[in-house]
Amino acid sequence: MSEAEAVNDEEPGIARDLTAFQQNILVILSEEAMYGLAIKRELEEFYGTEVNHGRLYPNLDDLVELGLVEKSELDKRTNQYALTEKGHEAVLDTLEWTLSRYVTDESRADEIREIVDEQN
Repeated sequence: MSEAEAVNDEEPGIARDLTAFQQNILVILSEEAMYGLAIKRELEEFYGTEVNHGRLYPNLDDLVELGLVEKSELDKRTNQYALTEKGHEAVLDTLEWTLSRYVTDESRADEIREIVDEQN
């Protein structure tokens, strides 16, 4: 069984059923649409180690099947992957859940505000 096959599309919070690896792919695609090797490079930078094609592409296919990522052809050999609206909602769901657990007081809320301000 693939990492995402057990997900029920009608269940709220689909992101909660994804692996961390799959969630990281969605976050990477939040910035812009990318082809597979660009996603691979971003993941390798994050993990600090090589990401095998045999891990990346089946997970991308699972995310496409779940409707979180859209796959299109750039040329005959290269596919491009883009976050769908459902994928965008999954990223937001994960962020919301994480922040709801992390932000327990005003001090922690200030830490998050600083991070957000640095991104602008």
